[in-house]
Amino acid sequence: MNHSLDKIPTIKLASLPTALDEAPRLAEKIGLSKLFIKRDDLTGLAGGGNKARKLEYDFAEIINGRYDVLITAGGIQSNHARMTAAAARKLGLDIKLVLGGPDFEIAKGNLLLDVMFGAEIRYLVDDDANSSLESEMQKWADELKSKGHKPFVIPIGGSTGLGALGYVKAIQELSEQFGNEKVQLILGVGSCGTFAGAILGAKIFMPNARVIGISVSRTVDAIKQRTIELIKESSDLINCKINADDYSIECYDDYHTEYGMITKAGEQAINDCANLEGILLDPIYTGKVMAGLIDLTNKSIVDKNIPVVFIHTGGMPIIFSFESELGSRINCTRIYPK
Repeated sequence: MNHSLDKIPTIKLASLPTALDEAPRLAEKIGLSKLFIKRDDLTGLAGGGNKARKLEYDFAEIINGRYDVLITAGGIQSNHARMTAAAARKLGLDIKLVLGGPDFEIAKGNLLLDVMFGAEIRYLVDDDANSSLESEMQKWADELKSKGHKPFVIPIGGSTGLGALGYVKAIQELSEQFGNEKVQLILGVGSCGTFAGAILGAKIFMPNARVIGISVSRTVDAIKQRTIELIKESSDLINCKINADDYSIECYDDYHTEYGMITKAGEQAINDCANLEGILLDPIYTGKVMAGLIDLTNKSIVDKNIPVVFIHTGGMPIIFSFESELGSRINCTRIYPK
């Protein structure tokens, strides 16, 4: 399939390619013949994660456009906010974050890293609705313009047609590591950019791949609508002639409750992955995605005889905001000196 992906400007932020690790002990526990983990938790920027790939495209546009301040938004434990703040500092730009969620007393996890990167934060207490965050971002951008600045607003999750190209390129990278055999790609879906990029990338570079999304927040209907929009935007940017409306978009929304809350199945998946493979998942995103993979395998929706690649999108700092939940299993004998 013809495309012009390599002609789109990028700026290096991620350590690529990331590893493709086999996980045989976890595969045996789940009942899969083969399980691989694409280690996009190790992209290198500010603790790693999938957002680094998207930001390579966004920041090329920002630098070329001579913007001087970045504004983006997300929940209190937003991986995207943390990595955008780090990228801005790396490139000498100011960073403003609009965050929302339950009130807090001390900064933990990603929020602590936002503070360390010197981000100025406006916090919407008990309100992390996308519409509220977007409205506050636009208000802040208008204020900055009135003071002579040139702000650039990155949408929640960095999910634009341009940013999604980061995962078109990621699937090209994966095709070079895995080949074009039949495979099932499993990944989490939030703001839909990674999912859209992976679907388009598979169409171009891995036509024998089945892409399966597991929602961490939205309904399937909302995901399908937004994903198709992003695929159209991305394919237009790289002059790839496709009909996005014909895409079969496979996604499941049964594995999350309220956004940002840990689930029992997610906690078990985190423990299994840590104990069997020494790999860390997080409670908000990847833990739920792994729980979804386990359940879909048990239901024979995921074919246990076809290899699975789990795309690990990062989120490790979030673990350190869930110490009371995840630390309750401590196996510790206290010995006091005499």
